[in-house]
Amino acid sequence: METIEIKIPINRFFLKGNLTVPNEANCLVIFSHGSGSSRFSIRNNFVAKILNQKNIATFLVDLLTIEEDQIYENRFDIDLLTHRLIAVTNYVSELPSLTTLPIGYFGASTGAASALKAAARLNDKIQAIVSRGGRPDLAISDLKLIHVPTLLIVGSLDHMVLNLNEDAFKFLKCHKKLAIIDGATHLFEEPGKLEEVAVLASKWFLEHIVNSKTKTHDVLR
Repeated sequence: METIEIKIPINRFFLKGNLTVPNEANCLVIFSHGSGSSRFSIRNNFVAKILNQKNIATFLVDLLTIEEDQIYENRFDIDLLTHRLIAVTNYVSELPSLTTLPIGYFGASTGAASALKAAARLNDKIQAIVSRGGRPDLAISDLKLIHVPTLLIVGSLDHMVLNLNEDAFKFLKCHKKLAIIDGATHLFEEPGKLEEVAVLASKWFLEHIVNSKTKTHDVLR
């Protein structure tokens, strides 16, 4: 299973992402990273590998250039990140090897806010969302517009973010779940906790993208 670098043209520059497509890929998950993180994030790459083992293609992309990321405020410019994520999604969905794959989002920290806002704008193009230690409160005005299955994963010891997720959860009108990982802090650094995140995420994408697509196909036959 090979990982290749994709360059996506945005205005007069390029955004870079790492694409991994299993031989029997059943869907594509695009990662939206948190502030100060990148496509080389150890945590997100760990989750991506677990997804790849389930035949889920992954695309880990930097939504800011190196120069833009040096400006601290850009990392929290959710509208900018949302615009970039939408552009990235539209671009990769047209790549020949990916056109038939339904798409999901995996957002971490502030990246979850841009994933939620992008999904609200792209309507049926996004089939499921998973947030890891995310900040859905930064997308609060868009949460009621989301109609796809959404999973919020938070560590039980990440008290502030847990409270924010519990409040934001009430605004979601879609099929939703709040999964609390016992004994985990914000970065899920405790032994086995990040693996729990990856397992929950893979199950969510398989159930709500792959299996739901199969059920719909069977009904239409």
